[in-house]
Amino acid sequence: MTLESAQERDELASEYVLGTLSPDERAAVQRRLSSEPELRADVDAWERRLLDLTDFAGSHQPSAHLWPRIERSVERLTPTVTARAATSWWNLLPLWRGLSAAGLAATLLLGSILLTQTTPKPSYLVVLVAPQDKAPGWVIQASNTREIQLIPLGVVEVPADKALEFWTKADGWQGPVSLGLVKPGQALSIPLDKLPPLQPNQLFELTLEGANGSPIGKPTGPIQAIGRAVKVL
Repeated sequence: MTLESAQERDELASEYVLGTLSPDERAAVQRRLSSEPELRADVDAWERRLLDLTDFAGSHQPSAHLWPRIERSVERLTPTVTARAATSWWNLLPLWRGLSAAGLAATLLLGSILLTQTTPKPSYLVVLVAPQDKAPGWVIQASNTREIQLIPLGVVEVPADKALEFWTKADGWQGPVSLGLVKPGQALSIPLDKLPPLQPNQLFELTLEGANGSPIGKPTGPIQAIGRAVKVL
């Protein structure tokens, strides 16, 4: 018998439905489904919850040039990434525009985790992924352009002398703007009342900074998660 808490079982079911498990992990879950009714119920619940995805957007045929453009962008990016190259990511607009279009379905799918019968459907969604392996770590949703909700998909380890700092930058801005420090695993609402309204393709990222945040008002540490805003309503 698998020893796991109800929360761990629910998280496993969500990863199974979202398709983020490795092939071996997915096969293991499939073997358990026939003999573990609680796990089967969690999987069924996640599948029903994600049916709301069809409310957000119709199907769109990607351009024939999309994937070659993404591949070229990734090839240009790979040799240039270092632990101290955080600010360079903000300028890779071709890459993130391509990933935004190609990853729209994934963005909406992960964002639908946040939706229930009693919460308003968001007008913007962002999935923040690790730049190295594109693993999703956080979801941002906004039901208006003046406030966002940052919700973790798991718990990340942060050294005692470091902190996660939250940044955003829209097209046309001179540089990224700090939205404050974020505690690992903690969901929070962040007002944007001192910034221009939220807009499509707006960049968000979390960087690893000193315990008190960046000393220069710009990202200085390695990027932990990054993504673009997608308008869904």
